[in-house]
Amino acid sequence: MDAPEPQNELSFEAALARLEEIVRLLERGEAPLDQSIELYQEGDRLRRHCEARLKAAQERIEQIAFGADGHPSGVTPFDAG
Repeated sequence: MDAPEPQNELSFEAALARLEEIVRLLERGEAPLDQSIELYQEGDRLRRHCEARLKAAQERIEQIAFGADGHPSGVTPFDAG
């Protein structure tokens, strides 16, 4: 198994692909206990990394605000809440 890259340098897509790989490995149940624990810990770090990347992306999303005439009048911050 290749040494995992530091999570903060991984793209969202790369982190998600590695997380999916870890899930498959754990679901098979073939890894020894110590390796399973390490995989679970790595998966947890990747999950948190993906969540942080998604949150950062969400904060950058802006919605176009339309004026009374129907034309764009600016942007407003994205509010998922």
